[in-house]
Amino acid sequence: MSRIVDIPAQFDDRGFEQFVAGIGAWPPEQRLFLDARGVQWSSPYSLLGLLTAGQAIREAKGEKPLLAIPTNDDVRSYWSRMRFFEHAADLFELHGKLPRPHRGGRQADTLLEITPVRASEDVQDVVGGIQEGAQRILTGDLGLEAKATMGFAMALSESCQNIVEHAGTGGWVAVQTYQYRRRLGGRRIAVIAVSDAGIGFRRSLEATQAKRFGDRWRDGTALEVALVQGVSRFRDPGRGQGFAGIKRYLQRWHGKISVRSGTARLAIVPPWDDDVPLVEHLAFFPGSQLQVTIPSQDTAAE
Repeated sequence: MSRIVDIPAQFDDRGFEQFVAGIGAWPPEQRLFLDARGVQWSSPYSLLGLLTAGQAIREAKGEKPLLAIPTNDDVRSYWSRMRFFEHAADLFELHGKLPRPHRGGRQADTLLEITPVRASEDVQDVVGGIQEGAQRILTGDLGLEAKATMGFAMALSESCQNIVEHAGTGGWVAVQTYQYRRRLGGRRIAVIAVSDAGIGFRRSLEATQAKRFGDRWRDGTALEVALVQGVSRFRDPGRGQGFAGIKRYLQRWHGKISVRSGTARLAIVPPWDDDVPLVEHLAFFPGSQLQVTIPSQDTAAE
């Protein structure tokens, strides 16, 4: 018997939490039937999370989940353009009318389709492949200064490198711009989304930090140690400074970073957003999920 898990119509970061809560115990005790037929909109973050669920179930030797794909033509086309189906075919038993494989060039709003990250060489390829597009989007669409491109590449590199150094398994990355309907009056944002099915922040930092916090050591504490205090599991000088660099870049351009791991999510929230900085006691989900958001500069300070 399969456990049916509905994927929300608005499959963004909030919809992703509804999806995770629907899974229940981890790893799932039953085969999952993931029903995405009603999805009307989805973000890169949520698509990476969906792939991560399939990856984690496979790595836990669970039965391959069934995935009913969206019936909305626009949504199916978007998933195809982002190369979701290309990767999902190995992780899910797909049901529904698959669109034709996307063979065209990269869309104007897509800097990087869904791309696997397994080694440092993958990170270098990812960063090197978006330089020209990043310059165009950051300066043209978002109104940032030309020098912002270098910081954007750094933020992307550090976000991906976190998978290589801490996860203990592979992960996924995607970069896109789109209209942010929830805030900013529908203005454009650039989003870096990264997800992995690895050990998570708490286990990664446990050997060096758990004794320091005692009974207070939990997923939320580990996120604060990593994101706010800039602590790394590496003792080498200069290691673990990735988040510090990302935060400096985002402060300059009024951006936001949100990191989810285990049962907690921590965000550094700019004035234009109303998110809660720390949320604990979420439904468990393996690995870590990161989203970096950079808004168009004409509304960033609103």
